[in-house]
Amino acid sequence: MIGREQELAAVQQLLLDPATRLVTLTGSGGSGKTRLALEVAGALAERFRGGVHFIALASINDPAMVPAAIAEAVGIRETGGRPVVELVKDHFRECSHSPVLLLLDNLEHLLPASSLVAGLLETSPALKVLVTSQAPLRVYGEYEFPVPPLPLPHQSHSFDVLTRNPAVALFAQRAAAVKPDFVLTADNAAGVAEICARVDGLPLAIELAAARVKMLPLGAILARLQSRLELLTTGARDVPERQRTLRNTIDWSYGLLSEGEQKLLRRLAVFWGGCTLEAAEAVCNTRQDLGSDIFDLMSSLLDKSLIQQRAQGDQEPRFAMLETIREYSLERLRDAGEEEATKRSHAAYCLVLAEEGIPELSEAERAAWLARCDLEHGNFRAALDWLFQTGNLDWAFRVCLALFRFWDMREHLTEGRARLENLLKLAGAGFGDERAKVCLFLGAITTAQGDFAAAAHFLEQSLWFYKDAGDQSGIAVSLNALAVTARDRGDYLTAQNYFEESLACWRILSDRVATARCLHNLANVAKVRGDYARARRAVLEAVEIFEELHDRSGIAWSLNQQGDIAREEGDVAASRAFYECALLAFREAGDRWGAARSLADLGSMACEQGDHSAAQAAYRESLEIFAAVGHRRGIARAWEGLACLALARGDAVRALSLAAAAAHLRQRIGAPLPPAEQSRLDQHLQLAWESLSHGEGKDAWAEGWEMSMEAAVQYSMQTESAMSGSLDQ
Repeated sequence: MIGREQELAAVQQLLLDPATRLVTLTGSGGSGKTRLALEVAGALAERFRGGVHFIALASINDPAMVPAAIAEAVGIRETGGRPVVELVKDHFRECSHSPVLLLLDNLEHLLPASSLVAGLLETSPALKVLVTSQAPLRVYGEYEFPVPPLPLPHQSHSFDVLTRNPAVALFAQRAAAVKPDFVLTADNAAGVAEICARVDGLPLAIELAAARVKMLPLGAILARLQSRLELLTTGARDVPERQRTLRNTIDWSYGLLSEGEQKLLRRLAVFWGGCTLEAAEAVCNTRQDLGSDIFDLMSSLLDKSLIQQRAQGDQEPRFAMLETIREYSLERLRDAGEEEATKRSHAAYCLVLAEEGIPELSEAERAAWLARCDLEHGNFRAALDWLFQTGNLDWAFRVCLALFRFWDMREHLTEGRARLENLLKLAGAGFGDERAKVCLFLGAITTAQGDFAAAAHFLEQSLWFYKDAGDQSGIAVSLNALAVTARDRGDYLTAQNYFEESLACWRILSDRVATARCLHNLANVAKVRGDYARARRAVLEAVEIFEELHDRSGIAWSLNQQGDIAREEGDVAASRAFYECALLAFREAGDRWGAARSLADLGSMACEQGDHSAAQAAYRESLEIFAAVGHRRGIARAWEGLACLALARGDAVRALSLAAAAAHLRQRIGAPLPPAEQSRLDQHLQLAWESLSHGEGKDAWAEGWEMSMEAAVQYSMQTESAMSGSLDQ
């Protein structure tokens, strides 16, 4: 029983407990319920002196025939014309002096026989019953014991970790059974892990896939697993026909469903990554043709192990299905002629959810929307794929434009850019207003990616579109975006000119919020150029507007900007005071991102002043906030600050490791430091490289580069006293 040692022990303990009379092993088809039950029965044979009886029910279709199957298994002869059920009850009543275990295998299609089970248990106190079923019996005293798929491996795990994974071990065992020279190695373990993950860790599917090793290399098996149901066929001949292929196993389960349950299951297949009950009703019952309440149908599918429930703390739970079942259900959806209508409903639901983030939201509301988008990310991708495939550009534009904030704030930059560029290609010369926004958003994304040539191209297109349409607001936004791009590439004069142009537009439009934000941006560039007077005038005007509008977050950002200006001018005391006031203001406004930025600035200043303890505390809190809100560019910035702190403390190895972790994270999300900032960081790190030998420097860099984000966060949180410890990888 590979990977089922804990379950084996737990079920045995349950059946030996005097208080437990009925245990039902539940789980999806192919999860290994029967094999586990047989192992349990074998292990407990000596403890049940009255006998252990196995009753296979797969071939029985009538619940009324279950008593006869039990009678045959235990050796009861029909006599005197009495009903078989009475004979069975009499038999177990007479066995009350010795404990008996009855194993009823595959009861899911005979659930009306649950009353028989309850009656037998009432008749004989010495009787215990172990049931395997995709659904619980729902009788008094039943202990439901879920049998989940085997734990999924991850191909990135080390070879040592993969060899201990039950799914991988089962595959290796079964592959060696059909091909004796098959051995799990460091070279093939990742491929085996991916195969096991592709089939959801289902033991039956793993065994069927392993059987293909005799004819196919692992790479070919993986390629063919694009269609799991076609590959995973021809199982052992000594098992029921329905268990010889994965399709037969799921066919069996599907055939037991009511018409409403079948409709719901196949329609649920359009969801990727699960759904809420609300989403299921919105997408799967648009025609009100399910015949029953959605809650009852979902509960039934859950009971029958065809969908799984995932708890979300205090939030509404989500429901998902194994990929093997989803693939089967999609086939059924196509066969029923419902694919287009259901996918359209799914896309409509995703559109509504995405557009909930378009208005200006409070930070709490924005955080809630982003968290929901995180959960629905797979559904957004599926909806957009379908919209692109079917040429529904109206909805595709709406979804993409609504998701820009999600892609930007959650740093899915590569994905966002690919979607928007593809949209422009498909749109051709149409959708003028939408293309202007897409170009604007592409300019922002490519700027964050450091692709300044592409950014300038997209933003100039956006500006042209808005000028052609006479859209003054769009012109102002495009000029502001061009300024940001010029600033990040280090062309500060051009950036200041663009900001001044944008500011003039906002003044004409009398948009006070946009005017204040543009003034804030202008102050930043003027400061970098050494034009402190212009910077101060701009930021003070911004403060005045933010105060007039009661924009506490805007006030906080302007305070932080004044700290930057004072710092550039060499007024350390004033700069620290502004940063501390900004931090307090951010906290009062509930702006966690802003608070983390002020903490990073305080950490940088403390490091420059030699107050290493204060710098460590500030950077640590900044990192904690960035990690909590999931802002990876912020995490990288905190690591870069901590790298400079480590260097100031004389720890060159730690400095290079932290800088490498930051560089690797930026590479993964496609968001490099702006050239000027990267140049300053490189100058700092040069001291670290020079203080170590070439090999030591390379090793330190490699160690940080190879750390996972979680390990790097843990490493960077270490206090000074713990820094001599080894890296946790």
